[in-house]
Amino acid sequence: MKIVFYLLSSSFILFSCSEESTSEETISKDDVISVKMPSPDTTWANNARHVADSFYLNFLGNPEFNGHFLLAKNGYVIYSKSVGKANFENNTALSDTTPIHVASISKVATSLAILRLMGEKKLTIEDPVKKYLANFPFPSIRIKDLLSHRSGLPHYQYFTDQFTDRTKILSNNDILQLIIRNKIQLYFKPNTHFTYCNTNYVILALVVEKLTGMVFPEAMKKLVFNPLGMKHTFIMNDSTNFSKVAQSYSAGKKLQRFNYLDLIYGDKNMYTTARDLLLMDKATYDDRFLPKELEKLMFKGYSYEKQGKRNYGLGIRMFEDPSQPTLFFHTGWWHGNLGMYATLRHDTVCIIAISNVYNRRVQGIRPLINHFNQYPFKEKYLVKPRDPKE
Repeated sequence: MKIVFYLLSSSFILFSCSEESTSEETISKDDVISVKMPSPDTTWANNARHVADSFYLNFLGNPEFNGHFLLAKNGYVIYSKSVGKANFENNTALSDTTPIHVASISKVATSLAILRLMGEKKLTIEDPVKKYLANFPFPSIRIKDLLSHRSGLPHYQYFTDQFTDRTKILSNNDILQLIIRNKIQLYFKPNTHFTYCNTNYVILALVVEKLTGMVFPEAMKKLVFNPLGMKHTFIMNDSTNFSKVAQSYSAGKKLQRFNYLDLIYGDKNMYTTARDLLLMDKATYDDRFLPKELEKLMFKGYSYEKQGKRNYGLGIRMFEDPSQPTLFFHTGWWHGNLGMYATLRHDTVCIIAISNVYNRRVQGIRPLINHFNQYPFKEKYLVKPRDPKE
């Protein structure tokens, strides 16, 4: 039996105090790319459902889970849970259409937007960033270096504390201006090694805005969300909406307050649901959305200076081993939100778990992976596969 597992991301949950969702996009069916894939084998699906249910009851949901958990094959939902509260203060229930802030899983969507623009011949990933952002102070950094975290840019979370008033809400352009004005230096020479850095995707969002002539939230609708029918997905860019959305909570369900970095996007700030993320995952197999040559660029490693199985593509993490299928995934963590998205390309399996209540188990499904296929992990989640005769 070939199945496979990994999981997903974190953060705030969009939810109006008086409405199911504060921002459900109206999208014409004629504008949506309908991706066709074969339905899963019935025996496979039954076994996968049994294992997913066992995992949820005995690990993820034990003692408590608050958010979305989904397993799919070929874009078909095999197992799904949406449980808990979108807002504990208002006792608002969470449904499968409740968007959650997925933190760094947003980078997958940002990367897809850049690749879509490349498909439209508006850029190449070899282009210097300075070609599109004239005041960008590092002429040797390319678009590819940002996408693959090989730029050497410093973490904005660190230098903003030194140079800004923390009562002022910062924008992406504010981050760029801080780099320029304070002559912030690179950590290392570009394209010499990998260091994960949110600043890379802050700058990529500015590139998207420059090329589309739109603010990033609108550009993402045009390039990614609307073409895929992602009705419950958007980029948060207005602090006034935070009073209307479900909040982020610590493990003890303590409310996590909005802060001055919470409107920066590209690296985070995508609000979505598990089912909308599945639409995005499914579309990455379709040439109409992501042509094969761009898919190959996205799902390959770019950092081989050090030995090991960990690597990073264009907006996607990976574990790779020459003797086993490569596991592609992205984690997310911002405030109390935590989760993981896994796209198992070898098996066309997608696994998603996102929560607005901090819970490390959301990212703790690695032992489950090898129960379904030989991915690069030794651990195995011990659960007996369902007997078809049962």
